[in-house]
Amino acid sequence: MTRTHSCLLVLACAAVTAACTTKVQADPGAGAPPDARVEPAPDSSSVKVAHPEQFATTQAQPYTSTPELAVTGVVTPDVSRNVPAVSLATGRVIEIHARLGDEVTKGQLLLKVRSTDIASAFSDYRKAAVNEQLTRTQLERARILFEKGALAAKDIEVAQSAENSAKVDVETATERLRLLGADPGNPSGVVDILAPISGIITDQQVTGGAGVQAFSGTNPFTISDMSRVWILCDVYENSLSSIRLGETADITLNAYPDKLIRGTISNIGAVLDPNIHTAKVRVEVPNPGRMMRVGMFVTATFRGRAGEPRAMVPATAILHLHDRDWVYVPQPGGLFRRVPVVGGKTLEGGMQEVLSGLAPGDRLITSALVLQNAVDQQ
Repeated sequence: MTRTHSCLLVLACAAVTAACTTKVQADPGAGAPPDARVEPAPDSSSVKVAHPEQFATTQAQPYTSTPELAVTGVVTPDVSRNVPAVSLATGRVIEIHARLGDEVTKGQLLLKVRSTDIASAFSDYRKAAVNEQLTRTQLERARILFEKGALAAKDIEVAQSAENSAKVDVETATERLRLLGADPGNPSGVVDILAPISGIITDQQVTGGAGVQAFSGTNPFTISDMSRVWILCDVYENSLSSIRLGETADITLNAYPDKLIRGTISNIGAVLDPNIHTAKVRVEVPNPGRMMRVGMFVTATFRGRAGEPRAMVPATAILHLHDRDWVYVPQPGGLFRRVPVVGGKTLEGGMQEVLSGLAPGDRLITSALVLQNAVDQQ
């Protein structure tokens, strides 16, 4: 190779090198990433789905709701229908023919008591009967003597007075025996205690061989007429304004949930429990078939007089999620916004009451669960 050729080769290499250097300097950012663009995120309560027109919508309807208050109550006997089975004679129990919880009929034998009061009463009765017989005989003899002129008229009057007094003594002794429960025609130191009414024995304060005291504060038995009973409920003071005397209450039994009994509020306690600030509310209810037993738990539902405006929607429009109720409301641009509501009681025709969160006339998705499933699958 000649010297001329070598110079040309060097010049060509230098030209190529200069050209490459010039190109890199002309586009220094050719390999860098594009600038980042920040777009605002949609509302977290709003969702967007494909083909939003496939989800049917409905309109919240107006509904007038009657305020309700449901409280727990206990069945108790009606005290006006409680009758004690008392012993009018002091003595010792020798037989018991009934027990606590038994159903008895009027006149049924409950227990027998051996009493010295009965023995003393029979003694007085026999003495009075003998004295009455004697005074009658004396009166008859005095009348015979008076007719024969052997006796003065005043003696007849004295004999007649004595006979009248003897009759009073017999009548008094007889009445005393009857009050003690004894039969004057059947002398005995044992008295039978009978059921004064038909009903259920709801209290027993006597056992075999025990002593009973006449006219004491403790009665051997208490019988309750359970054809009507009381429901005693505890109502908090901030709910008392919705309860009024004479209004009705619906009673449902925990033991018989399919039974509904209607009662009347007969008393609202004037004194509150100082610990929990509740008042006793008494509801009088009939007891058909005596299915309500003393001590049973029931639920009493009180309803106010004035209605409150509410909204009602199909029950399928309410979605229960995370212990809350929601509905989906359509928005422009194919969006659906999830709105919290407070669901109420279930109504007829597959409808449900909405206590808050919606107003009558608001539009919402008919089936919230179907929309939620579509969102989850995206």
